[in-house]
Amino acid sequence: MFTNGNLVLYKNQAALIKECGEKYTVLYSGGTQKVREKDICLLHKGPISSLNELLSSETDNAAAHGLIERFNKTFDETWELLQDEGEPFYTLSSLAELAFGEFSAKQAFFIYDVLIKHPKFCAHPLQAPDEPRFGLRSAEEAQKELEKQNEKNREKEERAAFIERLRRKKLLLPQDGIFMGEVEALALGKTDKSKVMQEAGFSVSEEKAHKLLLDCGLWTIYRNPYPSRRGLSMQSAQESLPPFPQEETGRIKVDHTAYAIDNSWSSDPDDAIAFDGTYVWVHIADPAAAVMSDSPIDRAARNRGATLYIPEGAARMLAEESLADYALGLAEEKDSAALSRALSFRIKLNNVTGTIEEADVLKTQVKVERLTYEAADAQKTSAELAPLFTIAQKNIERRKASGAVFIDLPEVHISLTESGAQNEAVPQEKAQEQTGSDLKPHVEIKAAVQYESASLVREFMLLAGEAAARFAFKNRILFPYVCQEKPEIPRDIPEGLAGQYRLRRCMKSRSVSISPAPHSGLGLGMYSQVTSPLRRYSDLIAHEQLHAFLDGRPLLDKDTMLERMSAGDAAAGAAVKAERKSNQHWTLVYLLQNPDWRAEAVIAEIKGNQAVILIPSLAQEALIPLPPAKGLNDTLIVKSADINIPELTVTYIPVKEA
Repeated sequence: MFTNGNLVLYKNQAALIKECGEKYTVLYSGGTQKVREKDICLLHKGPISSLNELLSSETDNAAAHGLIERFNKTFDETWELLQDEGEPFYTLSSLAELAFGEFSAKQAFFIYDVLIKHPKFCAHPLQAPDEPRFGLRSAEEAQKELEKQNEKNREKEERAAFIERLRRKKLLLPQDGIFMGEVEALALGKTDKSKVMQEAGFSVSEEKAHKLLLDCGLWTIYRNPYPSRRGLSMQSAQESLPPFPQEETGRIKVDHTAYAIDNSWSSDPDDAIAFDGTYVWVHIADPAAAVMSDSPIDRAARNRGATLYIPEGAARMLAEESLADYALGLAEEKDSAALSRALSFRIKLNNVTGTIEEADVLKTQVKVERLTYEAADAQKTSAELAPLFTIAQKNIERRKASGAVFIDLPEVHISLTESGAQNEAVPQEKAQEQTGSDLKPHVEIKAAVQYESASLVREFMLLAGEAAARFAFKNRILFPYVCQEKPEIPRDIPEGLAGQYRLRRCMKSRSVSISPAPHSGLGLGMYSQVTSPLRRYSDLIAHEQLHAFLDGRPLLDKDTMLERMSAGDAAAGAAVKAERKSNQHWTLVYLLQNPDWRAEAVIAEIKGNQAVILIPSLAQEALIPLPPAKGLNDTLIVKSADINIPELTVTYIPVKEA
């Protein structure tokens, strides 16, 4: 139908037929394209030799010469003339000839563009490949269309004015806030595009969107976007676990008291330890007694991977309301006669070597007493706790002999308190709302106290993980084993923090597998994490497998186990990254709130003319120019500068010594 030199409509643009064949080659403003016949429709037969000449003609600048207004008026008159004709549709060429007495290729596209926007004409929906045709709207329809176009023009003008204000970062709030939704969505990681940022000439990225929201006053520095960017909920799981039944088969009552030892701010105790003179006991919270494999609660926990711990609060993997029934020792605090239900690891150790000789898994009821680390340290020589400290020390020596690597680097605890309040924590529900405007907390960063009882608990948890791995392997239970390759540690490890930093860099990444392998960093032949089923999905699925084995129910098959382990581990990894970014965010807020901050830093590594410093009071590391006459483990005083919240960067500058 088409021939070379025809002017056609392609993607609502003027195009020139350059070559005919099974497909047509067209030239348009976007370049050259091969198209099907149904993709184009005829505007003018031409022939036209140059599309550029056509588009650069006076019709291309018609608005500047008042042609749009004149053509619209002419077509108003044409519409009046055709009211009594009764024809349903008119071709583009016939309307042009009626209005102007001629139809030239020079003005064909311009006339089409005027008609397609004219409120008194409507385009026939099925035009291609024929010449465009237009019908007449009634007066009422034309009025409605005109109002609709006026509204669109008004919105376009408002948007253009907004874009100009955005470009200058001088918004009119709150009304301009409606245009900034996509910018906020980008800053929160819910999209990777922002048309308004592009229109205003800004680079499009999460960090740039964050900065723009700060600069325009829609966000404050207190807004933490990092959990959202990882797709993580800031709220705890909602579906509560059912309470334990009053009577359970197969659950034994043990006759000793176990101790749940944790930080003073901990509210979800999920482990307790004891020694009855023969066996070491590690009692673990038992949500797997109620969470069935692949149930809605199990899937929700798998999607979270782990409880999210950030300074604003904890977004729990399992429902907050379930803690009263499933965390250890909470019931006893309300009722001295109450007992906690647990999945317990009963371990018999060799009296000489400290190695595990027997490992059993039991469903139990146990009396749990809660202690803070500080209280446990104060009672470490008591008849109740002294044996536990002895067992832990022997296990440390055993693991050292097996090549375990012990790394001691500074740790801190970041908390948020109400602005102006003294040691009054921000309510968790308020902190998690994250409005960015009404939350203005004061950030506190305190060095984590190194309690001896924290090492005690760690060693008992490692004994439980080793015992669980041995029990699963012995009974051929598909299980999530945690492994780590042996690190390559050089002989010239320096002393002090520089040495600890070097050791950490030598460590290999851990892996999770259904086949047992050594965990060299811990000095254990096989190991699994089983002590935090309220907080980690990998621990929960391990408990589900143990429960299925103890109850005689089918175990998960290999493929299902691998799939669920992988999903849970990926989600947990996202939570870890969000926690690190969140801690860095609040550290920078702390530095902004304390402009006179100064602190000691330690040189941990030297790289040419640069030094890696560790700042113990912040648990931060940074790269700075190597100060003169300074070496490994030397100290210096630093201050902060160039704090960039959106980019999560800060420069540390040495303070000149007096």
